[in-house]
Amino acid sequence: MAQNFFPADTVFSVTNLTSLIKELLEGSFTSITVEAEISGYRPNSSGHLYFTLKDENAQISAVMFRGKAAGLSFTPKDGMKVRCTGTVSVYAQRGNYQLIISKMEQSGEGVILQLLEERKRKLSMEGLFDQNRKKKIPVFPKTIGVITSPTGAALRDILQITRRRNKTVNVVILPAQVQGEAAAKTIVSQIEYANAVSIADLLIVGRGGGSLEDLLPFSEEIVVRAVADSKIPVISAVGHEIDWALCDYAADLRAPTPSAAAEIAVPQLSDIKNELAFYSNELLTAINRKIERFKLILKSFNPDQMELRFRSIQQPLLGRLDNAKNDLITSMENFLKEKKQKIRENANILEISSPKSILSRGYSMVKNESGNIVRSKKDIRCGESLKIYPAEGVIEATAK
Repeated sequence: MAQNFFPADTVFSVTNLTSLIKELLEGSFTSITVEAEISGYRPNSSGHLYFTLKDENAQISAVMFRGKAAGLSFTPKDGMKVRCTGTVSVYAQRGNYQLIISKMEQSGEGVILQLLEERKRKLSMEGLFDQNRKKKIPVFPKTIGVITSPTGAALRDILQITRRRNKTVNVVILPAQVQGEAAAKTIVSQIEYANAVSIADLLIVGRGGGSLEDLLPFSEEIVVRAVADSKIPVISAVGHEIDWALCDYAADLRAPTPSAAAEIAVPQLSDIKNELAFYSNELLTAINRKIERFKLILKSFNPDQMELRFRSIQQPLLGRLDNAKNDLITSMENFLKEKKQKIRENANILEISSPKSILSRGYSMVKNESGNIVRSKKDIRCGESLKIYPAEGVIEATAK
């Protein structure tokens, strides 16, 4: 039982009692942390936040002033479970107490969010989220692989939208767990399998909405790395538009929902046909314009004019041809004259140098018994038979 520090006959005024309560509470609860659910959330135009913190059995009024509220990383809302740190304050004029909050974070999710931020920072520093890694999403994919729960609403939405937009696009379902401890490994396994067999032109990886804990597999490091390393372009479609996962940053494109991913991935068949018809008409129109233009050009020429125009082009060319022919003939004649003169000169030189020509001028050639030409008296012996060759005939002699 609470101890009574005042005599039983003590009489307090309301002000005195409230002052004592204020002193007791504010002095005892200078910094406390409360985990509860937000109710009656009403932000003030001045920036202050007013709401109630409650659990199953009790509630307490709370306020977070503008200066502290500006540092919140999330937007509070009714039903959100939070962990608040602050002091208890008594508002004497109304006779109630409230919690003045200096720090507030989402309960349970706060630790997860901190973990995800650290992981995001690490993977970002490795370059896994760099824009230059992003692959272009194919405009006309023939086959789309969908990695998600085979029984989830996300797959039903994707299939429905694909059939509605373009029945010619094939959808390959790659079933995977999207929640729980084994989810990340099955998602990675399907991404790796799709790449190993080149099963599709495009992959959609995702699931429907859920709590932050439900979406955790899509923020696991092995999933983020598998998405980043995929040779097949990947669209990440995790949860609702306000949800996020780390694979959103590693994917080549992030879609706000699985339905939106199907809208992005699958081109509208009617749009394709309309666009083809438009370009076909544009091409035919351009061709017809060209034909009409050429017809007008042809009409401006009659046979006589065309002949005159041809002659005006032909005559200068014929003149150049004749000049070139004459120059060639003259060059060849001069070349032949030079060569003939050279041949005559060489023939004269050969004639003069011929032994017969020398002998005809009265000279003779003498050979000894060995058949060698005698150039000196030293080449013969006394009594040796000699042969003398004048211009005609042979003379035999004996050396004395």
